[in-house]
Amino acid sequence: MMEFIPYGRQDINQADIQAIIDVLQSDFLTQGPAVPAFEAEVSRYCKSQYALAVNSATSALHIACLALGVGKGDIVWTSPITFVASANCALYCGATVDFVDIDSRTYNLSVQQLTIKLKMAKKEGKLPKVVIPVHLCGQSCDMEAIYKLSQKYDFGIIEDASHAIGGRYQDKPIGSCQYSDIAIFSFHPVKIITTAEGGMALTNNQKLAEKMTLLRSHGITRDPKLMTHESDGDWYYQQIHLGFNYRMTDLQAALGVSQMQRLDKFVSRRHQLAKHYNQLLAELPITLPWLHPDSYSGLHLYVICLQLDKVEKTHKQVFNELRECGIGVNLHYIPIHMQPYYQGLGLQKGDFPRAEKYYEEAISLPLFPALSQKEQQYVVDTLKKVLQP
Repeated sequence: MMEFIPYGRQDINQADIQAIIDVLQSDFLTQGPAVPAFEAEVSRYCKSQYALAVNSATSALHIACLALGVGKGDIVWTSPITFVASANCALYCGATVDFVDIDSRTYNLSVQQLTIKLKMAKKEGKLPKVVIPVHLCGQSCDMEAIYKLSQKYDFGIIEDASHAIGGRYQDKPIGSCQYSDIAIFSFHPVKIITTAEGGMALTNNQKLAEKMTLLRSHGITRDPKLMTHESDGDWYYQQIHLGFNYRMTDLQAALGVSQMQRLDKFVSRRHQLAKHYNQLLAELPITLPWLHPDSYSGLHLYVICLQLDKVEKTHKQVFNELRECGIGVNLHYIPIHMQPYYQGLGLQKGDFPRAEKYYEEAISLPLFPALSQKEQQYVVDTLKKVLQP
């Protein structure tokens, strides 16, 4: 059997290592020049006006909600097929959370379901303050359609693009915020680029950028224009909001700057691997990923769905047998409304049938730039054997 193949893996080269060594040998380990350099690099790439680096995408989601005024009595909607952070961020603000079922082809939040739910919510006086579309696997949601609905029903938009840096929508970089107030990236090690842990919030709105800048660092400012009275001296700062310690370090940011130099190469390699998977798996009783023509996915994940009526094993059996053969398949994600905590809030199985059907069939296969041809062939051959009648 081949060595264990994870579903995702960071790609670190000598330039990345040297970037971190350079910071270790500098005067700044935490808040130095590497953080604004990383922000500038991502902002330039994504064509956004502002980019704010933080210690995780979860933190970025939290301050994004706060910047848009999410609080007690508000409602935030997102997709049930995402990591729990996409919903938890609203609860941190005292808001309530609800979900919009997914599209059966892209597995992203369904515009059709969103439209239906918005019409009902308007009648009931329960419209969302913010909607958080999640770009699952790196493929953008239908942001133009969601934006048009936001204009009609007056809600803010936070793109959870944690999977999607390097991707494009309508030939514009994901993160440009053309159809959103704020976009969020994750730089966790299994993501497209990494800063070990880390995240970023992008926006084209100066006031939102200023608010998030304060919130990520204790609510403290040294800007005289934001102070309530004249500064006492060069040492002086004021806390003008209740903020958090969500800052990214220079060590992380330096790694991010270095990784950005290979971002397009990483995404291109992921597309090459996905195309090869598509060819090799075409005849199996599985549904392959479908990419919308408006979208160039970052391809963080390669998700297949088992056609269980044509497979003699259960979803769990297929998953476990692949794991037993040294293939680190995973499942992204358990629908959030099926988590015990959220069921305690009144949600229950049956609320979002498309998301639940996806959960019963989905498996994430290994996909990362360093995946070799031999490893990919082993994954395919093993899957074929496991699915054989």
